Amino acid sequence: MIVQYSSSDGLTLVEPEDFRNFKLVLRGATEDRSPSIVGITFVDERNALISIELVPTLPGRSDGESWQKGYFAMIEAARKHGWIDAQTGAIRAHVERSA
Repeated sequence: MIVQYSSSDGLTLVEPEDFRNFKLVLRGATEDRSPSIVGITFVDERNALISIELVPTLPGRSDGESWQKGYFAMIEAARKHGWIDAQTGAIRAHVERSA
């Protein structure tokens, strides 16, 4: 699953059925800095914390119970690997920049 951000389109989900991968892709004019995005906290240039509650609200996801089950199973798997920040209720994501 890819959480994608561009200054023109905002946040969207790409590959929403891929529950085995999770990253944040910043597109366009964000190459030299980390933008301020509600629900996302940048840890450093390569890592961010994305609110667990934010992802299901983003355009691009599938509707229905099966997507919810897959998403929450992904969250639990991430928790086992230490990728969930319990204090902020966020999942750690690798950050990539794209033109």
